[in-house]
Amino acid sequence: MPPLRSPRLPDFCNLGTWLRVLLAVNGMALAAAVAGNPRAPVGEFIEMAALVEPSVLAALAALCIGRRFIARLDARLAAFLVVASAMAITAAVSSGLTFMTDAGNSGRAALWAGLVALLLLGWFDLIARAHAPALAEARLSALTARIRPHFLFNSINAVLGVIRSDPRRAERALEELAELFRALMKDNRDLAPLSDEIALTRQYLELERLRLGERLQVRWDVESCPPDALVPPLMLQPLVENAVYHGIEPLDAPGEIHIRLAGEKDRLSIEIANPCAAGGHHAGNHMALANIRERLSLFFDLEATLATGARDGRYVVRIELPIRQK
Repeated sequence: MPPLRSPRLPDFCNLGTWLRVLLAVNGMALAAAVAGNPRAPVGEFIEMAALVEPSVLAALAALCIGRRFIARLDARLAAFLVVASAMAITAAVSSGLTFMTDAGNSGRAALWAGLVALLLLGWFDLIARAHAPALAEARLSALTARIRPHFLFNSINAVLGVIRSDPRRAERALEELAELFRALMKDNRDLAPLSDEIALTRQYLELERLRLGERLQVRWDVESCPPDALVPPLMLQPLVENAVYHGIEPLDAPGEIHIRLAGEKDRLSIEIANPCAAGGHHAGNHMALANIRERLSLFFDLEATLATGARDGRYVVRIELPIRQK
């Protein structure tokens, strides 16, 4: 007999998890209302929802608060704790409602809550296993290995151009190129510290500055960003590469890329602005942004947003995501 698989628990602080749980629970309540009172299911459903939703919201809030403790437990023990918490919270909320003071009703509500929690955990586990590793890891690998071939060839040509006049700079450039490709070859399934992403992007920009010279101007605004915040790996560098490729390369005069990273309460804001160059390389722009948007969805579900648009003659990419730390 094969060993039991450890269940994969969802992120109880994720907005997508809350939305899916509420939709599933309300769907079950609607089905029960239709089965119990087919002639007037709407009133029955409203009454059931008024009883069910406070318990669901209270349970989700408690699990979100205790997510770090739950994450340290064995997966099966954590699942048991989630079910037990849902039952206990449901019993407490039910008994606290003036029209649910009967102990038997509270007990039945707790049992139903335990059953629903088990079903939902099984559902989230199936979803997680359907997307990882066969799908999610393959998609992440494809998304993170997208450094453009022209960058490699241009960097090598730039190194060859200074290898006689400035051999130390050429050696340093080759080391930076090796670091960049070492990062590309790493296992990029987990979130990475923002400080690592900034350092990698600075190395990339140094290589591009070797080729573009004074045409590439970069303004960093990172004073208020939390360096230990966790972000999708290799997210910042491809966005900046996109800005160089579409905004700076087509220009004859110098152009500036503005990179702003800021922590605002529990949200991390990333904004990259580059010149809107007439006749630029715009064909692959939407594909690159779609890949970043897909990666954000894989890691943060509905809690991350990516927006683009023109502002003051510049093309702006703005990302907002929750701040997560180790």
